[in-house]
Amino acid sequence: MPALTLREILALDPVRAAEPELLAGHTALDRPVRWVLPLLLDFARSGGTPISEVYEGANFLDGGELLLTNGFGLTGPDEETRRRYVRELAARGAAGLAVEVGRSLPVMPAEVADEARRRGLPLLAMHRVVPFVRITEAANRAIVARGLSGRAVVRPWGGDHTAALLADLADRAALNQPEVEARAALAGFHPGPGARLIGVSLHGTRDVSTVDRAVRPLGGAGVLRAAFPGDVLALLSLPAARTGDPVKAVQEAFRTTAAPGLTVAVGHAVAAGDGWLRWSDSLRAARATRELALTVPSAEPAAPDGPLVVSSRALALERELTRGGVDANRDRLEALVQHTLGPLLTWDAAHPSDLVRTLEVHLRNGCSPTRTAALLHIGRQSLYQRLERIESLLGLEVDEPDLLGELLTATCAYRVVRGTPTAARGGLRTVA
Repeated sequence: MPALTLREILALDPVRAAEPELLAGHTALDRPVRWVLPLLLDFARSGGTPISEVYEGANFLDGGELLLTNGFGLTGPDEETRRRYVRELAARGAAGLAVEVGRSLPVMPAEVADEARRRGLPLLAMHRVVPFVRITEAANRAIVARGLSGRAVVRPWGGDHTAALLADLADRAALNQPEVEARAALAGFHPGPGARLIGVSLHGTRDVSTVDRAVRPLGGAGVLRAAFPGDVLALLSLPAARTGDPVKAVQEAFRTTAAPGLTVAVGHAVAAGDGWLRWSDSLRAARATRELALTVPSAEPAAPDGPLVVSSRALALERELTRGGVDANRDRLEALVQHTLGPLLTWDAAHPSDLVRTLEVHLRNGCSPTRTAALLHIGRQSLYQRLERIESLLGLEVDEPDLLGELLTATCAYRVVRGTPTAARGGLRTVA
């Protein structure tokens, strides 16, 4: 299905209400429009110095954008600066420039119209004030409905705009920040200033209400969520006013609301203002963590009757060890395990013990005997006996600072190479 054209945008009621007059680009009305984006910055208020977002904004365009401006930015610069701005917009493939005239900008500057005609850039003078939010909302909804900026809708989520946006973010499709923000706004997702975004991937359900239930106790959190063939994917926005660790807050929310048997993977927290690539990073981390959680046994003992809730930072070491896939790294990881933990493996094979697991739990919990014994459900004296056995077999002290990294990496690698798809399921295991 073809993309929405500039001619069709001009026919929308909110655009017609602005009484647009086409001053240039009459032969380009059938070019596709990807997004309608507002530029609301005020040159005059900047003390006579051009605002970079206005006059360098063309550098951030991907082509096909129709830009709306209230005219403030055209009242102060000299003629050549205005011409350069039009040239840059045309060079970047902008679909057109619409300028509000009559309020802050009495008339369209002659050099702007002349340069637009020279470059074949559609230039609109809007003679009545219509809130840009009405224009952008109507236009971008129409664009999305036509087929996501002209792209053919072949994915199984079809007209689900939220699912399409999440899929593009998770796939790191070719996007830009204005487009992502416009599509997020169309889906009702408005991260406020200072908000922190966290990606979440759920396995074992296609019910998006699982996410909704987890969001409620988070107080003012916004959410994008949709069901996909392999998971339910969500992007949560926690307001800046919320204190504490946002990742732990999201984990706790799912731990207390998600059904038993589900696997919930939580990505890392990113600032909403850091840009869409960071949004993508959190979603991708959540999905990668979900895959690991389903294939690698958890480092923590399981508790019954709950979901598996794990964060990407908890599996950071597993992710690093398996870059390129487990099979591609298997020989290297097995060699590491044998070199570092060989005596423990031999002992565990000949005795009803689990010294490797005991060592990893101990290392992951700061070598705290109290915490380790509680997690392993054994007495402190039994733990001390196990640790003495481990140190005797390895010929070293397990809490020696220089050894901690090597020992933890090796115990983690052991879990990775012996993991099975079902080993990580069936219990409440929250790892932070």
